[in-house]
Amino acid sequence: MRILLIATAFNSLTQRVHTELRERGHQVAVQLALGDDQMRDAVARVDPELIICPMLTRAVPADIWSTRTVLIVHPGPKGDRGPSSLDWAITEDARRWGVTVLQAVEEMDAGDIWASVEFAVPDCGKSELYRGEVADAAVEAVLLAVQRYEGGLFTPEPLDYSRPDVRGELRPFLKQEVRRIDWQRDDTATVLRKLRAADSQPGVLDELYGREFFLHGGHPEDELRGPVPGAVLATRDGAICRATVDGAVWIPQLRPRRTPGGPVTFKLPAATVLADELHRVREVPVTPAQAARRNTWSEVRYREEGDVGFLEFAYAGGAMSTEQCRRLLAAYRTAADRPTSVLVLGAPRDFYSNGIHLNVIEGAAFPALESWENINAMDDLVEAILTTGDKLTVAALAGNAAAGGLMLALAADEVWCRDSAVLNPHYRLMGLYGSEYWTYTLPARVGAEQAERLTTEALPVGAEHARRIGLVDRTAGGDAADFRRWVAREAARLADSPELTGRLVDKKRRRAEDEEAKPLAEYRAEELRRMHANFYRMGEPYHALRRDFVRKVCPVATPEHLTGLLGKPE
Repeated sequence: MRILLIATAFNSLTQRVHTELRERGHQVAVQLALGDDQMRDAVARVDPELIICPMLTRAVPADIWSTRTVLIVHPGPKGDRGPSSLDWAITEDARRWGVTVLQAVEEMDAGDIWASVEFAVPDCGKSELYRGEVADAAVEAVLLAVQRYEGGLFTPEPLDYSRPDVRGELRPFLKQEVRRIDWQRDDTATVLRKLRAADSQPGVLDELYGREFFLHGGHPEDELRGPVPGAVLATRDGAICRATVDGAVWIPQLRPRRTPGGPVTFKLPAATVLADELHRVREVPVTPAQAARRNTWSEVRYREEGDVGFLEFAYAGGAMSTEQCRRLLAAYRTAADRPTSVLVLGAPRDFYSNGIHLNVIEGAAFPALESWENINAMDDLVEAILTTGDKLTVAALAGNAAAGGLMLALAADEVWCRDSAVLNPHYRLMGLYGSEYWTYTLPARVGAEQAERLTTEALPVGAEHARRIGLVDRTAGGDAADFRRWVAREAARLADSPELTGRLVDKKRRRAEDEEAKPLAEYRAEELRRMHANFYRMGEPYHALRRDFVRKVCPVATPEHLTGLLGKPE
């Protein structure tokens, strides 16, 4: 079928729906919901048989939904309505939630139901939930709705609150008055729910050191305590720890409240934002091995199961700053020195990595210099993985990866991917040539022609397509927990394999042959020469593109590479 996706942004869920529909042979085009006329023009141009809205914050014009079938993906169970669905689910500690695909009508979220899928809600932040369980349920519901629409025999179910399976309700926009933390009364569990319900957007408005900030992200702390609820007890790797009435929580990021007429603010590491206030607050480090045994916040954890080491890293938004890269490199070197034969890299769920940290770069005194240091720190990390000769490395992608973050994964000997992950193997949309040794690893995996196509077309790649073209080696289904168990089993088998010694010998031989043909240093120098120009040369688009991305400037048009109908990927 010809399907048009109308979305507020080409975000992770829209990309996931885009790749899943194309994988099943549908022709898919995308239109950003930038205005009624733009949506009308896209409908006239594409003439879709079906319109799907995976993520939408504004209404589709009545002249479209009254003449075409328009399906809205709502992140709530049957009967749930309103703009803050997931926020309410986490705030009220819902144990089960759902995604509903319903037909667009005049009243928001009140149309006939085409499909609905429920799921268990894990203890995590809203954005992680959205990219994980919500995305999985949304894709299942969308594919079911498309199948039912194609069949032509299904009659969608009118919304009827008298039905026993319709348990949702109309909920208002979740305002800051409800989100606000009462540090003198709210226990740790309540504080965590409020923080997690707003972790990416909009944050929880609060006051620190006489200034107003939005708090982003919330993680438990198992040891630190303080006599004054709300007080900052410690820092760790850019995050701050604040006391509660019965414990403490870690908050990784802050965003200053925007003053009237002032510049747009954006999220930064909390300790960076409060640098002038924290000179008397102690840094409380934790090693990756210690963090793996505790219920505390750490971006990096390390554990072992038999002859397999697991270096787990998780960064807000998948972005990795200069300092985060350096800390991960130190952890990697420690893990690489351990007497294991297989080393698995990656988060237990959510993002693998999205590359350099554009927010930290935007907030730096000299963004070009910070960009340069960040990309070199990423390169140092990739080089360490590429030159590890005495063990097999496995990149385990439980979630999405993009740009340099995906190239970080390609440095491993094997890349294993959860079948729900969306990969973006390109840098072009940020005006960058790219580094992380991609000119060495990507063509080696997919061939020069395919590498050129992936990096210039700048389209998301689904896991199955990635496996077919050799971008990843293996895929596995199930949820994040299922994938983690599968990775552990397969890594143990790899470590116990009688072929392991031979594989390590072959690995060293190939690396030596590749080094003789063209040293890694040459790949790096050539890439960095192009990146230096991107960062420092006048007229390069990178700085403006980064600024617009970080400050969430609304685009004026849908990018051309998304507007045309695209069929099944090769």
